[in-house]
Amino acid sequence: MKFAVAILSLLVILGLAYAFSSDRKQVRPGPVLLLLTIQIVLAFVLLKTTVGATVIQGFAGMFEKLMSCAHEGIAFVFGGLVPDPSSNSYTFIFFFNVLLPIIFVSTLIGILQHIKLLPFLMKATGKLISLISGQGKLESYNSIASPILGQSEVFISMKRQLPFLSRQRLYTLCATAMSTVSMSTVGSYMTIMNGITDKAQMGATTGATFVVVALVLNLFGSIIVVSLINPYKVSAEEDNLQVELHHNQSLFEMLGEYIIDGFKIAIIIAAMMIGYIALLKLLDRSVFFLLSHADMLLHSAFNVDPRTYIDPQTHIIPHITFTQILGYLFSPLAMLVGVDVNEAANAGSIMATKLVSNEFTAMLQLQNSGSLSAHTIGVISVFLISFANFSSVGVIVGAIKALNEKQSTVAARFGLKLLFGATLVSLLSATIAGLFM
Repeated sequence: MKFAVAILSLLVILGLAYAFSSDRKQVRPGPVLLLLTIQIVLAFVLLKTTVGATVIQGFAGMFEKLMSCAHEGIAFVFGGLVPDPSSNSYTFIFFFNVLLPIIFVSTLIGILQHIKLLPFLMKATGKLISLISGQGKLESYNSIASPILGQSEVFISMKRQLPFLSRQRLYTLCATAMSTVSMSTVGSYMTIMNGITDKAQMGATTGATFVVVALVLNLFGSIIVVSLINPYKVSAEEDNLQVELHHNQSLFEMLGEYIIDGFKIAIIIAAMMIGYIALLKLLDRSVFFLLSHADMLLHSAFNVDPRTYIDPQTHIIPHITFTQILGYLFSPLAMLVGVDVNEAANAGSIMATKLVSNEFTAMLQLQNSGSLSAHTIGVISVFLISFANFSSVGVIVGAIKALNEKQSTVAARFGLKLLFGATLVSLLSATIAGLFM
């Protein structure tokens, strides 16, 4: 039954991408099927083999050591304000445990770029992906560089070519950037996801499992979706790559820049979390207040005994919150990726929160969502690990605007299509991961 639902889901997701294609005659089924096969094989290896488990454990172990080093720096600055993880009275504080470590990870990325290791790996891997997918060199580089540099920073590395990109190529670059996450926030995702898996008592499955699987599947999924939604051919004259990665900076100039960049990211995420969570809470209370009082007025109008008003079975209008309404609206999407119908409303609410706010807000909602099955937690976790949300459209348009005003106008015009494509990538990754959970 699970495989039948997955096949149906794949057909729906790929069918939607094809239905909204800008030029169906340009779609090449061969590379799409090849990339889909690679996704399925990699999901199986990562989730069902000892090789995959070893890779995930190694990745998780590396980030655990990095988070430990970051904690030392944070504890030095904030002293007794920072909770000690080894203490029996340890309290998880989002700002200290999740956001501030981004500063240290951002610094390491800067060092790896400065010694030219990252540029070499990104270009070499990009060439390999170009051979498999048939994409241009710039598009293939972007699919690798986006999850390393981040959805806004990646455009800085391509700023020489940005003014000359066609509308089709610009859409591909933006959609790919929205479909991934930044390596600087991966450790933060793992911290939250580990809390979710520990709470659900999922045994050997850790938060790192979902993060690694999502990173890998989103990489190939973004190429699949843009190949269907936005197919085109790059001419030999246009197929070149010009990357700029701060080669003229000294070591200390680079360190200062990336440390400050990491701090900016942490503070921006903190501000967005405060704003979005407060706004969602206001909407929840407002919708509940309006519906409950409307129900009270109807009870009075129909002369219903007011004592029965507290009984939910007598409600004419249901007393529900904005988040619950979103859950019901998005429950079909949850069922599409293989979530059980009994958990679809709860899962749909988390998916909707991610789209209207951001992945961090949704992850915290998942952490406090009560009892969900291990399968549902896994599928929704993979769905959440991407930048596919409304705020990311603004981030990308803003990043491009700082580099080229004209191209930012072009990007803004296909903002909703960007979100649509990136969301399909998340749905595709969640569906394939769910096959092996």
